[in-house]
Order: sequence, then structure tokens, then C-alpha cells
Amino acid sequence: MAAPALQQPSYLLANLKADWTNKPLHQRCHELSKIIDDYPAKELHAIFPWLVESVFGSLDGILSGWNLRFLQARSAEYNIAMNFLDPSGAMMKLVYKLQAEEYKYEFPVSYLPGPIKSSIHAGVLPDCPLFHNKIQFPMSGLLLLNPFEYYMFSVASSLIAPKNYPPGQHGSCSDSAYFVLVDTYLKYFLPTEGNVPPSPFSDTRGNVASPAPRSPSVPYVGYGGHNTSLLKRHITHQPSVNADPAAQEIWRSETLLQVFVEMWLHHYSLEMYQKLQSPQVKEPFTPSEEHVLVVRLLVKHLHAFSNSLKQESISSSPSAHSHSSPLEELKRVVVQRFVQQKLYVFLQHCFGHWPLDASFRAVLETWLSYIQPWRYTGEKNNMQADIQNRTVPDKWVSFVQENLLMYTKLFQGFLNRAMRTDLVNAKNGLMVFRVAKVFVQPNLSEMIQKAEQLFLEPEHAILQRQNRVFLTPSHGGSFLSSRQPVGTDSVFKVKSHVYSLEGQDCQYNLMFGPDLRKNVLKLIQIIAQARQTAKRISDHSTEMAANNSFLSWFGVGSSDHNNTFTRGEMDDMGEGVKKTHEFLDKALDYLCQIFRLNTGQLSQLMVNVASVDDEGASKQLPDCIPSENGLVLTDLGRLQIINGHRRFEIDYHGDPELQPIRSYENAFLVRLMFQISSFINARFGDHMEALCSRQDLLGSIGRHYLSSSSKVAEQRQKSPVTRPMRDHPQRARLSLRVLASYRTLLILLLLYMLFALLSFGALSSTGLILIVSFLYELLLNFFHKKLKTQ
Repeated sequence: MAAPALQQPSYLLANLKADWTNKPLHQRCHELSKIIDDYPAKELHAIFPWLVESVFGSLDGILSGWNLRFLQARSAEYNIAMNFLDPSGAMMKLVYKLQAEEYKYEFPVSYLPGPIKSSIHAGVLPDCPLFHNKIQFPMSGLLLLNPFEYYMFSVASSLIAPKNYPPGQHGSCSDSAYFVLVDTYLKYFLPTEGNVPPSPFSDTRGNVASPAPRSPSVPYVGYGGHNTSLLKRHITHQPSVNADPAAQEIWRSETLLQVFVEMWLHHYSLEMYQKLQSPQVKEPFTPSEEHVLVVRLLVKHLHAFSNSLKQESISSSPSAHSHSSPLEELKRVVVQRFVQQKLYVFLQHCFGHWPLDASFRAVLETWLSYIQPWRYTGEKNNMQADIQNRTVPDKWVSFVQENLLMYTKLFQGFLNRAMRTDLVNAKNGLMVFRVAKVFVQPNLSEMIQKAEQLFLEPEHAILQRQNRVFLTPSHGGSFLSSRQPVGTDSVFKVKSHVYSLEGQDCQYNLMFGPDLRKNVLKLIQIIAQARQTAKRISDHSTEMAANNSFLSWFGVGSSDHNNTFTRGEMDDMGEGVKKTHEFLDKALDYLCQIFRLNTGQLSQLMVNVASVDDEGASKQLPDCIPSENGLVLTDLGRLQIINGHRRFEIDYHGDPELQPIRSYENAFLVRLMFQISSFINARFGDHMEALCSRQDLLGSIGRHYLSSSSKVAEQRQKSPVTRPMRDHPQRARLSLRVLASYRTLLILLLLYMLFALLSFGALSSTGLILIVSFLYELLLNFFHKKLKTQ
């Protein structure tokens, strides 16, 4: 390219756009790095929005950018992209270079999460300080962001933008460039060791400074505060003259954290949740599995970041908090006051609206990661120890109390899902096992029970303690108000947490109360039934495997036309069922420990299950209601089918001649025999009908060989199908499809070889085979009728 002095900004952008699709990624990144180094910020300002969109895609999802969600580590372009986007790479150098000049970039309000967008359109300032001083008047529908904010908004928006996936691109989310990039940014700007690295690049006029650093004397404010009008609220968001230089460095950490939380979690308002707590409520945003996995990454890192707080800071007196470094103070409040409320509402929505399938595992693991902060303390011995043998340290009592609903309310939500899930499926059984394994940890259930007892303490006992009042978001409180003293009453802490999230008039359902205990007993009963169903399937698959032989390729092993499983599939099913049985066995044991069920109660439940799930009951139809269109499943019937307690006998009830070609049949012979039999039936159909109508021996033989379709009609009477299907008239006809079966062909081949050894010719052998088969079918029909009359 030409020298910077001769190049105009418009030409620079035009040339970059022209080269973008023609040059490989490594060449583009090399040239961009050189341009960022050589050109002044004034000329780079014009290319910045285009470059960000070209990398992360457009906000509407039409442009996919570099497809970072599909760029895997095995790709040749992976390292090139990661080096360019690294916190110390060329892209961040461009951001800091523009930051020094205080450029502003427009971000449409329409692409913000629903509650934030609604608040701005209503003329109410969002409670997060991230949006202060960024809204234009009169309302233009745009936010004015500095380069770092604009870049992080674009990174976060890339995850939730509508996705136009390129065909044929698949890969693991945790190995994608986007996932690794987010992890890299979290570790860099929210470090667990040391301080945030200073801006690695500097302009000729000095270091890059925060646009609005917060003075250490100013407490964290903004989350959960009472909203006020944009026209009435006066915001003082300018830095103090004597602001701590360290505070100027962590503004990037605060910005990244607030952008990620607002863009990924703030899709459901707390007020709407408190008014309409129903799975039937339709929300405009549905998170993807990839979205939830990235949220889990955020949760895990914030726990590690918070747990890296220095011990002297933890044990110091409240008066000494003001002398802590800004980064240490951020660690102290990051989880409870930045994440808790929005993550709770986010998870509640997912628990109520997520499909009842194995993809719920992503939501489940995010929840379990949040409620186990002790797993992210950095202690290697803790991570290696077996979880149920590791006692939860007493220092986490305060965390459990301040997050009581995360344990109890979400456990109830999972319980409701588990009772409606097919637990015979190994993946669903694993989820029940995972939850039970977490809650069975020694000391955890006692902490939860103690927190519930604190919540139930009478109100007058609290009013006597300095006449305190509860400050909730709807009553002028804030989750980021100044830190409460160590001596703050635990009762006040628990009640404030519950009322702030569920409202002052909430009806709290105790996790260890009688109502939930009944649901736990129901789940245990469902688990026991699923275990028995899994055992039956396992026994059946073992029996099928034992019956198969080397002749199974010819179809000798099974004559069931409705068996759609191959031997490999049966083996996989048997293996999965064994895992299911193991998961459910351990889940039963853990649930009994958590809720202190004695062996007598468990034995009684097992007896009840065994009496209901006997051989006769297993053959009953699911619970149905008869209607003019046939049988209609009830809710109980659906639950019986989901858990494998009862089922409909599924058979092929169509025309036997037109059923799909089976794996044990020759496709060419099936079609040939169909053509021959159709010709015979069309030519001699009336004669066959007359033969079958006779009441003598010939009529009986004719009905046996020519009325095979009547057997189908007889089977239909046993199935809950509609009357028009049952009353469909059946005609006598000849079927030669049996001659297309590999089993039949093998038997014929063996018979011809036997007769050849006995010196019979081909014609005489054919005659003997026809006579033997005729006599065999005749005797079989005769004995069948005798047994039927008896």
C-alpha cells in the first residue's frame, strides 16, 4: 500500500474493503497490523466500525464475519485470528489508540436486550451505570460509546445475534475461537493473580486513560436501584481529580463485566418475573445452548476471580475496606452484586421454558457451577477429592444464605422437570444423578436448612434490632450499596435476598418442608419405576443378543416385521441402559441421604412400585379417554409413556404387500413378487373370492392361503385405532412376498441341496418342497383351529 502521508481515509477504507474478500486471512491480518502501527488515529477512526463488523459479524446476523463460533483449534486460521484479537494484539492496539483520542461510536438501542431497550424507550435510565451519559437527547435510538465499550458490545452481541450457520460446519463450543477468546479476555481483564495489566500501548501524548474512572471513595452503585426519569436524574459520572491511578486501570474490567452481564443475562426483567412466574409466559428471547455454555464460563471465572481475594482483605475490618485496592474491592462484590439477580431470573426462565431433552444439561451445569463456588478456590487437592466425601467449609455459610433461592427455588424447578422427563434415557438419568451428587455434599443441606430457618424467623424479632427495614429494588434499595458490616444480622440478610428477588408478598416453599418432601417421594418412585423399565429393556436386549447367530444376516434370528433395531443398536441400547441403572441407583441413595429417608420408607416405595409394575400392568394400555376419533391420551397416560411404565403395542397395520422393504429381504425379488402376485390377483381375484366363501375343506384351505389380510384386520381390533380403519373391507388375494426373504431362500437352498444328495432332480425336488410345505401349513392350521375352539 501507499505511504501514510499520501493516503486518504476514504481510500484506506475502500482499499481494505476491496482486498477483504480477495486475500487470505493471514495476509489481511498482517496488512491490518501494519496499518494500525503506521497510521494515526484520525485515519484509523473511519475503518474501526467496519473492521469490528467484518470480524464479529453484523448485529442483525446477516454478515457472519470470521465465524469465530465455528473456527476450531485444528483450523489453520485459528492461531492467526487469536493472535490478532489477543488482549495484546493488533485489534486491542487499535482500540487503545482510538481511546486516547476520545472518539465515539454509535450502537443501536434496538439491539440491546429487551428490558434495557424498553427502559430507554420509556424514558427511564437503566439501572446499570454502563449506560449513563451515553444516551442522546432527543432520543435518537443510539448509544454513544467509546472505542473499548463499542468493541466489547460487539464481542458480546456476536453471541446472541441471529445465526446464519454455514452449511456443514460443526464443532465443539468449548473448542471454538469465540469461546477461547471470551475466556482469554476474562482472564486478562479480571485476573485471579496480580493486577490488571496496564494498557500495553501508548499514544505519543501519554498513556491511555479511563473516560470516567470511579473514585475509590465512591461506592459501587447502580444494580437494582429505583429507576428515575432521564429528564430528572442528574448523573455525576466524572472522575475525581485525585482519583487513584489503579482505579483508572480497572475501568476496563468493570466495563467488560457490565457489558457481558447486561448483554448475556439481562433478557428478562425482574419485575415481569415477579408478576408472571409461569412456564407458559412467552418471552421474546430464547437462549441457545452455546449461549448458556458461555454464561457458565463467565460464572466459573467470576467465582475464581472472587475467591482470589487476599486473606487480609477478607479478614480486615469494614473500615479498612476503603483502603483496599479497587481490584480487591471489585472481587469482594462481583458475584453478589453484579451477577446474582440477573442470573437467577435467567436460570428461572430456562428451567421453565427449556425443552425436556438432554440439551438442558448446559443449563444444569451453569446452575451447579454457580451454587458451588468452593470448587473454584484454586486448591488442587479440593478438585481432586471425591465430591461427596468433601465437606463444604463453614466459611460458605454466608454465600448460601445470600443465595438461598439459587439452591431451593431452582431445586424445586429441577424437581418439576425431572418428574416429566424420560429417566430411562441415560442422559436424563445422568442429570438427576448430577444434582443429587451436588446436594448430598456433607454440610450443604444443613447450611440450606439453617438459612431457611433464619428466613422463617418472625418479623417482630427483626424490628427490635435497630428498627431495620428491608431495602429492595422496588423500595429504593440497591444490590451495590456500600458493603454491610460484619455484624449485620443474618436474618436480615436472608430475608432481604428473598424479598428482593421474589417480592415482599412471596410465598416461600421450604426445600425441606412437607410439600417438597412429597414431590421428592414422587420422584423417587418415578426413579424406581424407570430402573425397573431399564432392567426390562436390558434383559430384552441381552435375550435378543443371545438369540442372534451367524444366520441373523439372513433374517433367521427374527421374523418380527416391526423390529427396527440392528444388533449394534441393541448393544448400544443395552450399554446405555446399564449406565442409566447405575446413575439412578446412586441418585436414589443420594436423595435418601439429603432428605433423611429411612430404609423403611424406601422399602415401602419399592414395594408399591413392584406391585404396580408387574407383568400384567406393564401390558396395559396407557391411561386414555375414549372419543369419537379414538382414544386420547391423558396427562397421566403421557407420563406413563415418558417413563416407560406403559406403552401401546406398535404393529404395522397397513397393507402387508406395501410395507417398507426389510433388511432381511431382497429388494429386487420383493418388487418382482409383488408384480407377479398383483397380476394373479387381478386375473383370478373373483375365483379366489368364491373359493374362500365356501364352508368345506377347500374353503378353509383357501382362506388360510389367500386371506392373509384378514389376519391384519383381526389384529386391528386389539389396537386403539379409528373405526374407519377397522371397517375397511379386505379381499382374498395371493401373496408371494415370502419368497423374497433371505431366510426362505436359505431354507429352499438347503432343501434343494438335501434332495440333490438324495439323487432327486430339480423338478421332483420342487414338487416335494411344495407338497411338504402344503402339508405343514395344513396341519398347522388344523391344530390352530382345534386350540381356538378349546
